[in-house]
Amino acid sequence: MAGQLLNPNLLLAVPLAPLAGAAIAGLLGTQFLGNLVGRKTSHTATILGVLIAFILSVQTLLAVMDGATFNGTIYNWMTIGSLKMEVGFQIDSLSAMMMCVVTFVSLMVHIYTIGYMKDDEGYNRFFAYISLFTFSMLMLVMANNFLQLFFGWEAVGLVSYLLIGFWYQRPTAIVANMKAFLVNRVGDFGFILGIGLLLAYGQSLDYQEIFAKKEALSVLTLPGTDWALLTVACICLFIGAMGKSAQFPLHVWLPDSMEGPTPISALIHAATMVTAGIFMVSRMSPLFELSDTALSFILVIGSITALFMGFLGIIQNDIKRVVAYSTLSQLGYMTVALGSSAYSVAVFHLMTHAFFKALLFLGAGSVIIGMHHDQDIRNMGGLRKYMPITWITSLVGSLALIGTPLFSGFYSKDSIIEAVEATHIWGAGFAQFAVLAGVFVTAFYSFRMYFLVFHGKERFGQVHAHGHDDHHAPKAAHGANGDAHDDHHEEEEDDHAHHGLEPGQKPHESPFVVWFPLVMLAIPSLLIGYLTIGPMLHGDFFKGVIFVGENHPAMEELSHEFHGAMAMALHGLSTAPFWLALSGVVAAYYCYMVNPRVPAWFFAKFHAIHTLLDNKYYLDKFNEVVFAGGARLLGNGLWNFGDKKLIDGFVVNGSAKVVAWLSSLSRVLQTGYIYHYAFVMILGVLGFLIYFLPFWPAK
Repeated sequence: MAGQLLNPNLLLAVPLAPLAGAAIAGLLGTQFLGNLVGRKTSHTATILGVLIAFILSVQTLLAVMDGATFNGTIYNWMTIGSLKMEVGFQIDSLSAMMMCVVTFVSLMVHIYTIGYMKDDEGYNRFFAYISLFTFSMLMLVMANNFLQLFFGWEAVGLVSYLLIGFWYQRPTAIVANMKAFLVNRVGDFGFILGIGLLLAYGQSLDYQEIFAKKEALSVLTLPGTDWALLTVACICLFIGAMGKSAQFPLHVWLPDSMEGPTPISALIHAATMVTAGIFMVSRMSPLFELSDTALSFILVIGSITALFMGFLGIIQNDIKRVVAYSTLSQLGYMTVALGSSAYSVAVFHLMTHAFFKALLFLGAGSVIIGMHHDQDIRNMGGLRKYMPITWITSLVGSLALIGTPLFSGFYSKDSIIEAVEATHIWGAGFAQFAVLAGVFVTAFYSFRMYFLVFHGKERFGQVHAHGHDDHHAPKAAHGANGDAHDDHHEEEEDDHAHHGLEPGQKPHESPFVVWFPLVMLAIPSLLIGYLTIGPMLHGDFFKGVIFVGENHPAMEELSHEFHGAMAMALHGLSTAPFWLALSGVVAAYYCYMVNPRVPAWFFAKFHAIHTLLDNKYYLDKFNEVVFAGGARLLGNGLWNFGDKKLIDGFVVNGSAKVVAWLSSLSRVLQTGYIYHYAFVMILGVLGFLIYFLPFWPAK
């Protein structure tokens, strides 16, 4: 099959199948066209669409591994001079792998949603959104040009806005989705500037045409400066990735996006939207390799995110927010790999992380169902015997997350740490410290959550000292609807509604449609790293797709030290990351199972640090005061001076006053007497004679 071209019609069916499902559920299954189809038709159509996309994606990946490729135009939208704006696909090992990951995780989320959202009034609308989200992400990863990349980029942002604010009756959801939308616009401003620079100087939107001109672009400088053009363009592109992939300081939207239903947390924050930035930088590796400055910037930003977002996970009590800060930290690890020129390692961690993070999010949702809408881990404990499937799958996800040898996360996470150690660009020293310290932090907060939820004393079914975190759906959304509780706080205060298990109630395992996706995600969380590290990192899987310069030796050193997946796992038992992870697990067990007075002592002793973490480093406050406050100040100034005084006062009212003044003068002259008009005419003629007298010919 070497050299064979893939069938473009089958490739086109991959994104169009979820789009068709979204259209059926979103148009026919909602009030838009009068609820023509029911819930069963809606979820069947969307699941079938994603299933078709997954099957075709797997076939595509197998064909690509046999040597088949595709890079061509599907639809020519418009041509302006020599500039072509097209819809096109570039199918290679990178995009085919991403297609499989996106469609598989999306398929599991679709199945899970049947049980999770069964009592929600917006059931059909939710299926339409998640299917549309899948279409958007597929268009992004399959693109062969910047125009389609930007379309997919903005489409996932738009649909994430709809999903985060799915329970739109709730003020906190509206604030969260607007926050996500605005923060991503900041990143997207940089992203479109980067695309604009490459278009202006590369005269094309096509990836391969831009890559072919990379050497010529590398010697150019930004006009009026001595900055390298490619450095500026790459940093602008990465600013887009900072917004989409939630890197410091544009990360602030992601924790608040937990306001949406749990299935979208798994979909957006595990396999799709937040990984778009990582994918984009990997796709652009031929450009980023020519700028060490851009790579250093990426390395430092990723290091800050990996370490400092992990610290925030330690103090969270909402089960979903612990996993959300874990996502932030792991995205930081991926970004560190990008900055180390280990693009294939970043994509490898993206893949392994997609499975175990989706597993952890869906596991958290299963716990929320069993706890009757309570998300506070301080109100849980001892769920292991009541929810055995959720327990064992969550344990697999947690072990993969902390990098336990033989689990998928071990292979990708350890490879990142080794790649950083082999990196010598500016910022590598801090990055080494951040990723190593992050191993202990990740293990500590992950198993703090695990022990508080599944082990220890049962703390449910009683009057709690801890208030429930405010993650509620509209009142109509009760039932198996996870974090779907009543948002009407005034009503809660009136009738003292209790969320969580009543005294005497016990948790129960979730239904089949909820735990089946957990099992299906637990399998790759356990095995995928072991099976794929050889070809993906040290074989030819990404050959000709991801480019690494000769001056960046990280991948070469990794391959030199690799002697097989089993040998790596055995060697991992004697390395610092393993002992740091083990120390984190032991510390969490001691602090929360053996001697709970230790966290209380730390809280009392280091109250200032706890306050700093509890306020998320005051970044939200900073944004509110500086950016939002500055915008309000600027807006008020523009309104008071620009609108009221300049436009209304000077231009509009001023012009009216001038006309009125001229009218008052003309009224004096307009007497109605003929002799007055004749006199004015005589004066006019006299004026003409005087003015033109110098031009009369002399006699």
